[in-house]
Amino acid sequence: MNELLIEVENYVSNLLRKKLSHVFVYHNLSHTHRVIKCIQELIENEAISENETENLLIAAWFHDSGYINGTDNHEEESVTISTEFLKSKNIDSEKIHAISKIILATKMGYEPENLAEQIIRDADCAHLSDKNFIEISELLRHEWEQTKDKLFTDSEWTQENISFLTKQHQFYTNYAINTWQNGKDRNLVSLFKIQKKLQQDEQKNMAKHEALAFKKKKAKLPERGIDTMFRVTLRNHITLSNIADTKANILLSVNAIIISLVLSNLIPKLDNPSNQYLIYPTVIFTLFTVTSMILSVIATRPNVTSGKFTKEDVKNKKVNLLFFGNFHKMKLDEFEWAIKELMNDKDYLYNSMTKDLYFLGLVLNRKYNILRITYTVFMIGIVLSVIAFYIAFQSSGIKN
Repeated sequence: MNELLIEVENYVSNLLRKKLSHVFVYHNLSHTHRVIKCIQELIENEAISENETENLLIAAWFHDSGYINGTDNHEEESVTISTEFLKSKNIDSEKIHAISKIILATKMGYEPENLAEQIIRDADCAHLSDKNFIEISELLRHEWEQTKDKLFTDSEWTQENISFLTKQHQFYTNYAINTWQNGKDRNLVSLFKIQKKLQQDEQKNMAKHEALAFKKKKAKLPERGIDTMFRVTLRNHITLSNIADTKANILLSVNAIIISLVLSNLIPKLDNPSNQYLIYPTVIFTLFTVTSMILSVIATRPNVTSGKFTKEDVKNKKVNLLFFGNFHKMKLDEFEWAIKELMNDKDYLYNSMTKDLYFLGLVLNRKYNILRITYTVFMIGIVLSVIAFYIAFQSSGIKN
């Protein structure tokens, strides 16, 4: 080894030992030694001149020295450090420029233009074929966490390495392709295996969390409590429905009595010319009474349904077997089969009960809305009829 290379080695070694932060667990003196060793291996197997060999080794020693000033633009910082040192040793500018180009060739994504640049790029990534690649990459992961504040899960880091090996990196020299590519491929296979295992572990953990969440949910909502909720709510709805029907029947009965009285007492008197003043009050009274009766009937009138379903409807959970209107025209054996399917599927059962509750609520809403209108019509009719009769009697008294 010539005197210049010895001076470079001593200078860079002392520089990295004294000034490089301890957070750089990957880009440190050990990494530089690995790169130097790989470059020497490549030099022995590639046709390269003695001058280029010296330039390569000097560039390799300096290529990561810029990390003493941080991670940003460390290649340019390395060029600055090497240039200052080489100028102090009176190295000509042409040689310094050639060494600087080799250092800058280590930039991520750079495409080498000559053999020297190919060699340093291959040597800088030779660890990709190393049998200890996984352990070495963990050092880079830890360094990024400390210097770039980049945190990776195991799965994310594995995917990061797979992406780099498959999409971003390639060997350039013949020796690296013939000798190191196989090791890189083996490490890539190992990464795929690790990724698959991590995915399986994540799926297992997810399944465990879902099972635990289901148990907690089940503990919070016991089946007996759910059954009680449905039973009480359905009973309340049925009670409200009965109340609505009773109210409608009362209105219907009262209005029927009123119509009977009108037909038996008022209508026969209208034939007498002297009672013509009763025509309009009687018409108003009768009209509102008949309207109230019609609305009462509408409120209690049942809806007619098809009463049939198919096996496909049951399999697809499209039919509510708890409502008689959906099965009253079915054969007994078909209905028994459908009920067994319902009882064997808890989700289908609770879904049917929920639908039953929902549609019963819609029926109640319809009944009570019509009842509200009916009571309003009946009340307005009574008031208007009394006013009409009062006005009619007053008019009759003035004429007389």
